[in-house]
Amino acid sequence: MAIVRSFVDWKKTGYKLEYLRQHNSNLRRQVCKELKHGNTCTAEFCDECEFEMDNHISRNELAEVFGVSESIIYNWENGKTPVDYENLLFYAQLTGLELKDVVVFTD
Repeated sequence: MAIVRSFVDWKKTGYKLEYLRQHNSNLRRQVCKELKHGNTCTAEFCDECEFEMDNHISRNELAEVFGVSESIIYNWENGKTPVDYENLLFYAQLTGLELKDVVVFTD
């Protein structure tokens, strides 16, 4: 049995990261906790928060959580810059997904 090497498709992975930023409620809750309430916010939907849970978070807000610039988030989402392993793991944790569900491999 031959072992086939897989490569990350950074463009498709970037699209997935952008989709998660706009649609993943776990990620939105984590951004709320990180930026507004620390770990005191435990509600599924935060009434005191300016993050509306039915709207996506901005690249700037996500950049703040990751401790990077907004342009880095933009480059990740557009497949221009690969996301390092630690940030991929952190992204997966924030979204409540497994790493294999965040990264897209070439066919």
